[in-house]
Amino acid sequence: MSKLILEISEQVTEGLRIPPDERLNRVRIELAIRLYQKSILSFGKARELAQLSKWEFHEILGQENIERHYDLEELEADLETLETLL
Repeated sequence: MSKLILEISEQVTEGLRIPPDERLNRVRIELAIRLYQKSILSFGKARELAQLSKWEFHEILGQENIERHYDLEELEADLETLETLL
């Protein structure tokens, strides 16, 4: 398993207009949003990076007016889930 570690200089971190105790979480969410928006990460992986529930991530995407990517593979997975529930 590979791991990616991002170091942000103290000068940049101090320049963030975010309270210090919210910085890590906020940067993680912002990164997840942008990577999803650019189709670099799937919804599930972006949500995982943001450490949010499915519904919380949907809500944030809505607040940001970000279009959801929903392809045939996701539709088929959703239909399979529905069939198991019925």
